Order: sequence, then C-alpha cells, then structure tokens
Amino acid sequence: MENYKEIAKIIKDKGYLVAFTGAGISVDSGIPAFRGGQGLWERYDPMEYAEIRAFHRNPEKVWVMLREMAEVIFRSAPSPAHLALGELEKRGILKAVITQNVDGLHHIAGNTHVIEYHGNHRWLVCTGCSKRIPLVPEIVGVRPYPRCDKCKSVLKPDVVFFGEGIPMMAMAQANEEADLCNVMLIIGSSGVVYPAAEIPYTAKSKGATIIEINVESTSFTTSIADYFFQGTASEILPRILADME
Repeated sequence: MENYKEIAKIIKDKGYLVAFTGAGISVDSGIPAFRGGQGLWERYDPMEYAEIRAFHRNPEKVWVMLREMAEVIFRSAPSPAHLALGELEKRGILKAVITQNVDGLHHIAGNTHVIEYHGNHRWLVCTGCSKRIPLVPEIVGVRPYPRCDKCKSVLKPDVVFFGEGIPMMAMAQANEEADLCNVMLIIGSSGVVYPAAEIPYTAKSKGATIIEINVESTSFTTSIADYFFQGTASEILPRILADME
C-alpha cells in the first residue's frame, strides 16, 4: 500500500490536480458498473439497447433499459469518494473532473468544473429539435417512450450511444485539462473504453504524475501509473484528503 501522506504532499506541492473517473467511483453510490456480474450489459445486449441506430429503429424497446437505468440513477447519492473530490475543489486543489460516467453525481457532490465525456443521463435531448430538458420521474414513466412537447419527436438521454461521436466541446476540454495538469488521479476506470482511455496517456506524455485508485489493476497500472492504490475510492480518497489537512 502506498503512503497516503506522500501522495497528499505530491498533490499539494504539484499544484494542478485533475481527476479522471470511471464507473468504479459510483459503485458505492449504488450504481453497478455496466460490465461485470451486476452490470446492465449482462442482461441487455449493448448493440441492441445502447447503439444509436437501434434506438432510432425501436425507441420503445430501448426505453425499457433506459427506464431501468434512470431509476437506478434516481436512487443514487454521491459516495464518500465523490464528496472528497467536491472538498478538494472547494479547497482550490482540484481544478477539473473528467468523467466517463453519466450519473451526474459529481455535480451533486459539489464539483463545478465537470467534463462529462459521455454525457449526462439526468438530461434528455429531443432527437428532432435538440431541445434539452431535465429528466424527472414523471417523464420516465411515459409509455411507450417520452416525446418532445415542442415537436413531438422522441426524447433520448443526453448521453453518447455507441455509434455516436464524443461531443467536440467535451473532447476539447478534456484534452486541455490533460495538457495542463501536473497530477492526474485515475479513479475507478477500467481503461478499456476509447477514446476516453487515451486521456490519462496524454497527461502522462505532458509530464503529469499519475495516481491510480482501483479495486484491481488495469492497463494503466503497468503502463503509466506512478502510484497505484488497490481498494475502493470511497475508502482511499477520504484518507488522502485527511492527510492533506
């Protein structure tokens, strides 16, 4: 196990900290990772339920899965790891969060500069007129699927489906923060989803110190991580935060 005080000192001394988060940070919030025994992809084929052409072809079918996903997100709350990142920003240490997650929990935890690389499931966007509205339980319950009150087109969560590109603004902001950071925390990311997984490599190429927190080793661990903490972010991040006081 790495020394928490040493890591706390590195983060304080180096000055520009960015967090890169994946599904692992939200497991303690009650949101299972998509992959693995409890994940949605064990029960729903992603090419049938999370691919954009499949959505347009049969939105009623896809909304069965989206409705379940929304209900899980509604029940969730920020984990101790989310709250620790919120506190790090409040102290002026954490400059940005780049997240692969679509649960919106970083905002709820108090982070203000959050780059949602894959979008946010707490918002809906109209496939016809691009109107954007908050996702609320009343809308989730609409059958066979929610429609835009303006143009009557089908609504979809404002997230990146397979077959869609990463929003240009999110990609540009993420690359900029990877260029700027002196320290990057990789938290709960499997490192298998591209192009998001390229971001920590960009940070490393610019000279950043890479600190990884995960329950198991990943491709990041052996390739770019300077420090690796094995365990849950909800256990480890608050301990690092405590050693910064």
